[in-house]
Amino acid sequence: MSYAQKKEISGNRTLALVFVVLIQFVLGYAIVTGLAYNVIKQASEDLKTFDVEEEPPPPEEPPPPPKDMPDVPPPPTTPPPLVRMNAPTPPIVIQEAPLPPPIPPVIRAPPPPAPPPAPRKVQSASARGSLIGLFSNDDYPASAISSGAEGTAQAQLTIGTDGRVTSCNLTRSTGNGSLDSATCNILRRRAKFTPARDSNGNPTTDTVTSPPIRWVLPAE
Repeated sequence: MSYAQKKEISGNRTLALVFVVLIQFVLGYAIVTGLAYNVIKQASEDLKTFDVEEEPPPPEEPPPPPKDMPDVPPPPTTPPPLVRMNAPTPPIVIQEAPLPPPIPPVIRAPPPPAPPPAPRKVQSASARGSLIGLFSNDDYPASAISSGAEGTAQAQLTIGTDGRVTSCNLTRSTGNGSLDSATCNILRRRAKFTPARDSNGNPTTDTVTSPPIRWVLPAE
């Protein structure tokens, strides 16, 4: 056997030895790893998880009150002083009032024309005949004859536009009511006048005073 052959055989043995050692190492590692996994799995199954509650600490006892301490009232509390705040003066707002509209001038209507002056009387009323002749003894009131009354009467007569007496007012009385009433009644019924005339020629009212009318008892 030559030197070269010996060297080749020695190298092959070394390589085989390394290969055997490597295989043993892999097998050992696999065995160890598998055993460790089973042990860890078994240990994790045996463990039970649970919550641990901590017990609260016992309450602290209040300190005992001091002995022989006088009851001292609390000091009075003084409220803080009131601070008066002056309100700001509101601004003065000057509002200008609108000017009133101009007053239109008052147009006064012209006054109505003055009425024409009343026509004046130019002719007085006059009796148609004697007023005394209107009375007779037959007109003497019976009550005046019984009492023997006599007297003189005079009247103011208002004459209408038709010439008739519209009113009679005695200006002189006989002193006997029957004679006074008979005087006005006869004049209103019997007296006739020509009516007065105004400046236009129209008839107008007038007043006339009768002559004194004397009542004398008729002779028997």
